[in-house]
Amino acid sequence: MVTKPRTAGNGVRACRMFCGLDDIYCVFMGRLDNLSSLIRQYGLCSRSTNEALLVIEAYRTLRDRGPYPADQVVKDLSGSFAFVVFDNKSGAVFAALSTDGDVPLYWGIAADGSVVICDQREIVKGGCGKSYAPFPVGCMFHSEGGLKSFEHPMNRLKAMPRVDSEGVMCGATFKVDTFTKINSMPRVGSATNWAGPWEDDNN
Repeated sequence: MVTKPRTAGNGVRACRMFCGLDDIYCVFMGRLDNLSSLIRQYGLCSRSTNEALLVIEAYRTLRDRGPYPADQVVKDLSGSFAFVVFDNKSGAVFAALSTDGDVPLYWGIAADGSVVICDQREIVKGGCGKSYAPFPVGCMFHSEGGLKSFEHPMNRLKAMPRVDSEGVMCGATFKVDTFTKINSMPRVGSATNWAGPWEDDNN
């Protein structure tokens, strides 16, 4: 477990934490204002649990027995944050950025088609060229289901062309489409709680 302070986009010093548990790894940047209550909610030890470990536990709950939709679990995280989870057993990636956007996060598509996610713009730009953009605020990404707004889970996302300072098209930004609703379906069991919402939304 590693904790490293750094300055977020709003000038507030935030922590970058790394944690691994049961072949699941998480990089967390920022802070959770309701960490103590979430620790109690998930039945964890307050002395040894930081934000990165809490996110891993939330991911494991969603993956294995998910009592709530994924968007509700992420929405329960209060604070300024960005995180990326990698599940080494399944190869799945799960990432999210808080609604305030105070913690920087970027993503893009590399030449080999892989997704690159990082809090340092130059790294993403160097690996993805013009195919990169800021990660959309209030959204979460899962490698098996794509991008979804956890702030407005019943609305679809619309891709908007992004133009850089030189007038060149550079990736895309995503906005919530307030006029397009997603058909809600009953959720039964952990499989639909985790993967189902994305699969249904993208059809």
